[in-house]
Amino acid sequence: MHNLIFLLTLLGLLATPIIRNGDTAPVYKTGDNMAWAAKNYNDKDWLETRGNTSDRIFWSRTHLDLREVKKELIPLGLQIESFGSFEVYWDGVLIGRNGKLPENGNPEVPGTESSYYRVPEHLISPGLHTVALRSSQSLYPDVQRSIGFYMHNYTTLVTTPLIIMAYMNLMAGAFLIAAVYYFFLYLNSRRRQKDILVFATICLLFFALLIIEYLKFHVVIPYSEFFIRLEIIGWLTFANALLVPWYFIIQFNFRRGKWLMAALLLTLLVLYWFNYGHYDLTARLYSLAMLIAAFIVVLNGILQKEKGGFIALAALLASALVNKFVFYDFGLFISFTIIVLSMLYLHSIRTSIIEAEHQNAVLLSSRLQLELLKKNIQPHFLRNTLTSMMDWVEESPKEGARFIQALSTEFDIMNEISEQTLIPITKELELCRQHMSVMGFRKEINYIWEQTGIDETQVIPPAIIHTLLENGITHSKPLSGNTIQFILRYSLSKEAHQYIFETIAKNRQIVTDRMGGNGFKYIKARLTESYGQNWKFESHSTENGWISVIQILRS
Repeated sequence: MHNLIFLLTLLGLLATPIIRNGDTAPVYKTGDNMAWAAKNYNDKDWLETRGNTSDRIFWSRTHLDLREVKKELIPLGLQIESFGSFEVYWDGVLIGRNGKLPENGNPEVPGTESSYYRVPEHLISPGLHTVALRSSQSLYPDVQRSIGFYMHNYTTLVTTPLIIMAYMNLMAGAFLIAAVYYFFLYLNSRRRQKDILVFATICLLFFALLIIEYLKFHVVIPYSEFFIRLEIIGWLTFANALLVPWYFIIQFNFRRGKWLMAALLLTLLVLYWFNYGHYDLTARLYSLAMLIAAFIVVLNGILQKEKGGFIALAALLASALVNKFVFYDFGLFISFTIIVLSMLYLHSIRTSIIEAEHQNAVLLSSRLQLELLKKNIQPHFLRNTLTSMMDWVEESPKEGARFIQALSTEFDIMNEISEQTLIPITKELELCRQHMSVMGFRKEINYIWEQTGIDETQVIPPAIIHTLLENGITHSKPLSGNTIQFILRYSLSKEAHQYIFETIAKNRQIVTDRMGGNGFKYIKARLTESYGQNWKFESHSTENGWISVIQILRS
């Protein structure tokens, strides 16, 4: 599709024009005299500038030098680009009207900026011809726009915009579907990624830009509303010029993204302020500022060895070349499309990384489930527990039965939570109490449990408090009175949910660093599985024993 548009543009540039003197400037005169329509009228004293004509009638005359017209170009059409309402005279013969001139006290009915007229065959011959416009421009009398003329086969003139519009509508439809898909993907994702939202917005704005740009082929736009469309196009280009670098900033982890975005926003606002009214120039400068900002981010990404950096760089270079050498109305959209395609490629890379992370998370979850079960079926744990159980059954069958019941309940809870990622805090506390009961029978130590501020509606990864309890039992000696006390405190702040687990006892002599133990590795793995990087964990000894702090950051 893009190749076809480029080819049509190139052929249009290379084709031999019908008008030899295509750059001939019209001359103007304010007033109204039908004799001014004649081909051979002497207009040497007319002015090359129109001036402010207010609500008066004025005429313009342009002399076109035609080449010999080939038969396949008959019937010949004339395209005129001009503001106002006017009647068109070809060698003194009326060939069409655009809008309606003010007459008999009735106001002007504005015409369109671009209009097409069929030139009678008997008026076509090589040489000079005169196009006279009897015009009014009462709605924008102070706007000075030149008059443009282009001649070709009439059917081609009329149908070419429809062909271009058809291709652009196909392109717009593709971007609309992409926008809707990625918006749904963002809204229905548990991990709402900012780059997906930005990409969806870019696709939607680009769809809107295509529709507004070629709205002139869908809707008759009076010249009095011509600048509204250009203003909308400018702001849509402004928004995309901000969003495209922002997307690359997210993709390539650009550290100074906020500073770059602030500088880019300031630059775009300055361009808007100093070039207001120069719509095409402003849009080109917006695109240039966008490309410069994107180049900075992509080059930094290449230096950081980010995936897809060279693809993005190639897309930006291709976009810059298209903007340089292709007609602006087409080049803008082709260059934007190239950039968006590179974004799709980058998104596919990010998706593959996320899929790999998901697979790793599944494997990690399975490993953690096994680790959780292994914690309570280790041979030495079962051997020591069963030995203690035999002693209690022999010495005190009633207490032995309580021992068996506590061990059975702990195993039931452990089996219940082993396949879950998050469990209610009440279930975790029940597991801890049963484990203290089991270990109390085994070690014949009086374990005391205390909790404050617990919110029973909260959920946490399974067995992380239980692991801290195990560490406290394993690495602590009882105080006088044969007691070890465990205190769990919960608090909620604007920043995080916080659990503080304190063991009040004598610390055993540390042979290895407890921060590198399997228990702490299990806790960190479980927190990462459920909360990504939104957590903090620290643990250290105190004068009274040991304290561990778990913070689950609020996003």
